[in-house]
Amino acid sequence: MDEIRIIDTTLRDGNTSLWAHNMTTGMMHPVLRHMDQAGFDGMEFFVSGRFKKVVREQRDNPWDWVRYGQKEIKNTRLRYHGGLSSGFTLTPACIPRLIIERVVHYGITLTRLSDPWNDYDELEKEVSELKTLGMESVVNIIYSISPRHTDEYYARKARGASAMKPYRVCFKDVGGMLTPDRTRILARIVLDNAGDVPVEFHAHCNNGLAPFNLLEVVKQGIRIVHTSVPPLANGSAQPSIFNVARNLRALGYRPMVNEKVLEPVEQHFRRVAEEEGLPIGAPREYDETWYQHQVPGGMISNLRHQLKLLGKEDKMQSVLEEIVQVRAELGYPIMVTPFAQFVGSQAAINIIIGERYKEVTDQVIQYALGLWGKEGAEYTAPEVKAKILDRPRARELEKFEVRNPSLEEVRKQYGGPNLSDEDLLLRFYAGPEFVDALKTAPPRKEYLDARKPLVKLVEELVNRRDAGHVYIRRDAFTLSAGLRT
Repeated sequence: MDEIRIIDTTLRDGNTSLWAHNMTTGMMHPVLRHMDQAGFDGMEFFVSGRFKKVVREQRDNPWDWVRYGQKEIKNTRLRYHGGLSSGFTLTPACIPRLIIERVVHYGITLTRLSDPWNDYDELEKEVSELKTLGMESVVNIIYSISPRHTDEYYARKARGASAMKPYRVCFKDVGGMLTPDRTRILARIVLDNAGDVPVEFHAHCNNGLAPFNLLEVVKQGIRIVHTSVPPLANGSAQPSIFNVARNLRALGYRPMVNEKVLEPVEQHFRRVAEEEGLPIGAPREYDETWYQHQVPGGMISNLRHQLKLLGKEDKMQSVLEEIVQVRAELGYPIMVTPFAQFVGSQAAINIIIGERYKEVTDQVIQYALGLWGKEGAEYTAPEVKAKILDRPRARELEKFEVRNPSLEEVRKQYGGPNLSDEDLLLRFYAGPEFVDALKTAPPRKEYLDARKPLVKLVEELVNRRDAGHVYIRRDAFTLSAGLRT
């Protein structure tokens, strides 16, 4: 079979990896109908990690993003990203469950999720519960490099993932670390051990090899691959759909996508990037040091952004070097959410303060205590573990029992029985004061189509109910219009 199906990641992983979640609803909305006509097998669309940033920094309601998707996307299956235990803190179980319920309410019934240890005994319960909530699962098999991550390891993990009978499994190279030789071997191993469960391939371009590796997995038999639309492709995101489709056709395959309708999408996002000073993804040169720090694509832009906010952007290289050492000391966790963030945050703290492990995050303490999986406590270097746990805060957390309040209790804490589910989730993640501040937020900035500005302006005005008058002036020309009363 020469048909290759495409999963688009532009609005989810492209936005995360290159723009640090800085794409606004106003930036996204104008391209939805174009993207829906491209013939994608699916579009990764929403992740709860946006809640805090969108509310606090963009002063916008992230649920509007989901509502636009429900309204505009008619031909393409939208995807959520994450499950019931994804995140950076130990969250009450009712919260991610409520997110899934709301997302399913809007018609998004497929998610891609991971266990950070590739522990499918743990993930099986989550996949089963998601199914009861109306959410199907694509289960990630995460690639990593260490003495423990052997061919047999991946054969075993492919069997374990497929045994859950998920919608699909996904061979995921989150750090962009696969080489072509390793890709050929492992793609075949995953396919041979996944049985009748379809396999997808997802890779970041951190080290410049993902576009080539994508072709290699297709040659081995994988028929579903992930791409993105420039300028939210390449760099630390996924390969460009234009490059991938062209190369697949050159090899005799048939990519099931119409790139022509995606050209306005690329043009739109390039204009947005230029106007807002956002990065434009470009192919990367090969870098051998990537195999040391193994930082995932989605984390690079966020780490650089946070250092910039602190005025420490010049420390980026030092932080990457420190990540190598911290990861080794913590027993080589797979560099994926949340462990990549634990390692990266601790490395940044070590560099900024100037003394290693003088200050330690609660998450790293919990990791060393085994609260994020028994492997964390088992594999952390003894001398580092002692340093992490030799402090009053560690002794407090050691006695800590994870409280699992009911949804009613959480709702009472954040506003009472009349608080809607969506507002509750925003208040939980972003903070009540920031959600309240949305009431006085300025109007959302809209990004019109610059190719036909007048036509687009009229279309937008017809659909708006919050404006009764428009006044246009250019040089000596003026135009004034108002709604009839």
